[in-house]
Amino acid sequence: MIRVGIADDQAVVRMGLRALLDREPGMECVGEAADGGAALALVRRTRPDVLLLDIRMPGMDGLATLRALADDPEAAGTRIVVVTTFAVDEYVFAALQAGASGFVLKDSAPEELVSAVRVVAAGEALLSPAITRKVIGLFGRHGSEPVAGVETLTPRERELVAWVATGRSNEEIAAELTISPDTVRTHVSRAMVKLHARDRAQLVVFAMRAGLALPA
Repeated sequence: MIRVGIADDQAVVRMGLRALLDREPGMECVGEAADGGAALALVRRTRPDVLLLDIRMPGMDGLATLRALADDPEAAGTRIVVVTTFAVDEYVFAALQAGASGFVLKDSAPEELVSAVRVVAAGEALLSPAITRKVIGLFGRHGSEPVAGVETLTPRERELVAWVATGRSNEEIAAELTISPDTVRTHVSRAMVKLHARDRAQLVVFAMRAGLALPA
């Protein structure tokens, strides 16, 4: 059972998301919050697997909430999906750095929202091509910087980390390189250990910071 929390200042959005999640097999909504402070309390109280977090809320906004959760050991098991109105906005880069595992649009189709929860709960990053291109562009303008552990990666691991940074899944990368998904998974897992990346979204951030990212 995937346990999901919802943090959004709009009651109608929370109601819609709860109704969607509660009717989905293997998924349940464990609570709602209308602002960042309430979201922190919700996570500490219910320990959800995934938190759907609105980035623009009054008081403590989504970015501040993300940073607080990243610093809270009690929230270590909760992955964050940022719910946004725009596919690409000024918050994307900051949200990734703050610990978001993915993004989903508020007007996405129900099946896309459900898929987003399942993907992130499974430890995958959820980055659309549009978001990935935007973030790569931002890093490109700022240049690369040292990332601890990059020098320990094998050539194959560096290559696959770069592919992960395009937002593609293991299966998509495997198809591009004509190798098995298990091979991709093995090398990506080893790279995550070497770079101390908590999940694929953070691995994407490290790859971009180190200048390893391919064009999306």
